[in-house]
Amino acid sequence: MRVDHTRFFNAYRSAYGRLSQATVNGLELLGRNMEDDTELSSVPWAAYMLATVKHECANRWMPITEYGRRNYFDKYEAGTRLGRRLGNTEPGDGYRFRGRGYVQITGRANYARMSKALALGEAEDLVRDPDQALRPLIAYRIMSLGMRKGLFTGRKLADYLDDDRCNYKEARRIINGQDQAERIAAYAETLEAILHEAIVR
Repeated sequence: MRVDHTRFFNAYRSAYGRLSQATVNGLELLGRNMEDDTELSSVPWAAYMLATVKHECANRWMPITEYGRRNYFDKYEAGTRLGRRLGNTEPGDGYRFRGRGYVQITGRANYARMSKALALGEAEDLVRDPDQALRPLIAYRIMSLGMRKGLFTGRKLADYLDDDRCNYKEARRIINGQDQAERIAAYAETLEAILHEAIVR
């Protein structure tokens, strides 16, 4: 999927107003990774991925780390109910494996699973170095594979978005139940229109 970047940014500014240079840079980088993704050919899929990043990264358009003081992550520590669910087994795992990336993967088990799914080598292994999930290409690959294959919640893009239907509100279940589902659906509808205006056919 190729996009005319000038048309994209003109349409984006018309919809959302002025953009900082940091926002432009983040969108450019994310856009290049999406254009290079041979598994991504659906405009609604691309629109929903963009909408998810817009929400999860608070309009920064770059991978981020979950907010909170260190003690905030004690609830994810090994031995706690949430910690066990996330596969945290060592002291400090709650903070070490806090949310990172475009979609905020969390917990030792999820970092290990994404490392395996992406076939990351030792230098990029997410358990050895969780901050690798902040590298834009790795963060993008986590998001793309996870949303396409249902690796986050068992729900995937094809469950809600295809040639015959486009249920952006329910698609939130791919990431996080129905949290902020209507807001993200509205982003996706706008971003789909922007993509249709900018796509190179």
